[in-house]
Amino acid sequence: MPLVGVFLLYFCAVLLSVAVSTLPMSSAFYAFQLVRAFVVFVAVASFAGRPGAVRWLCFGLALGAIFQAVMTIDQRLSGVVQAAGTMGHQNLLGMMLHFVSLPLLALLLAGERRKLIMLGVFAALVAVALGASRGAIGFVAIGLALLFLLSLVRRSTPHKWKIAGLAVLVLAVVAPVAVSSFQERFVNQPLSGIVDGERLAFERAAKAMWSDYPMGVGANQYVVVANAQGYSEQAGVNWNRTSRSTNVHNMYLLAGAEMGWTGLASLILLLAWPVLRGLGFAFGQRRDPRGDIVLGASVAILVTAFHGLVEWIFVTSHVQYMFAIAMGIIAGSIRQHRRDAATMRYRKSRYAARKAKAAQAAMAAGSSGAGGA
Repeated sequence: MPLVGVFLLYFCAVLLSVAVSTLPMSSAFYAFQLVRAFVVFVAVASFAGRPGAVRWLCFGLALGAIFQAVMTIDQRLSGVVQAAGTMGHQNLLGMMLHFVSLPLLALLLAGERRKLIMLGVFAALVAVALGASRGAIGFVAIGLALLFLLSLVRRSTPHKWKIAGLAVLVLAVVAPVAVSSFQERFVNQPLSGIVDGERLAFERAAKAMWSDYPMGVGANQYVVVANAQGYSEQAGVNWNRTSRSTNVHNMYLLAGAEMGWTGLASLILLLAWPVLRGLGFAFGQRRDPRGDIVLGASVAILVTAFHGLVEWIFVTSHVQYMFAIAMGIIAGSIRQHRRDAATMRYRKSRYAARKAKAAQAAMAAGSSGAGGA
């Protein structure tokens, strides 16, 4: 199955970090989490390439987005400035919705016309806007623009231009919501400069830790080591529960500090290879209707990879399940295309063999008739 190798490579890097961890059991918890994500990946890949199968998967994604939109609206009306839905934090919700809004939009671009999918895209954008997370809003906007551009370059159709027009109308509705959310956020929390400065302090702590431990301190160990060995204090991270109990806001620095160069390299490959395979499939099979949904999943992973430069939450189970779904869509579509191509070659060879056999029989019959004459 495609993409299994890069997943297993990252898993091996995690197992290696367990061996160097001062708390192997704690690091092993992350390995078990990856096993669960791998099961999700294999499950989705096993059916994603079949006709109509991804549509049902997207129905579930759309219903989840609608539920989160309802929750964030309720929270905003209750006075919450940065609504997080049921996920506990707006950044977590925002990154998860990359894997909802972009594949659903891709399905619409592929020709899907069901209202549930349209409502799912709108709901995902509303939930992101009400979260008032700068990173989530910025990267989902980049993802939408990139998906439209790549989809139109892949194959331009009147339907896609119609969806683009509808998207402009939706953004015209959602944009004021996002602006209002930012205004309320920065009126109530006018310390964004201090927050950004603390992010730099986290990065100093992670770099110092990585320098002292080139092999890493072990998966799931950053917070423990940063506090116990004084890295957070030396870097100037604030002494409060929120700051001292969270990871560096950069998933690549986090991977380096916890799993060393092996972990960083395998993480980059885990994110880059599905994108490359997905783009290769989408543009190599321009007539295949699965190409657009594969393109949506690929752009979602690409956006998440860049979002990870300012966030660490990719290592949470919720985001990894969504990532596994996107990987499964790509792998399943490639796998099914190979099967379809193999089946077509087999049928052509059988047809050619029958045709040749019939021709030989006709020649034999003609020869016997000529001999009798």
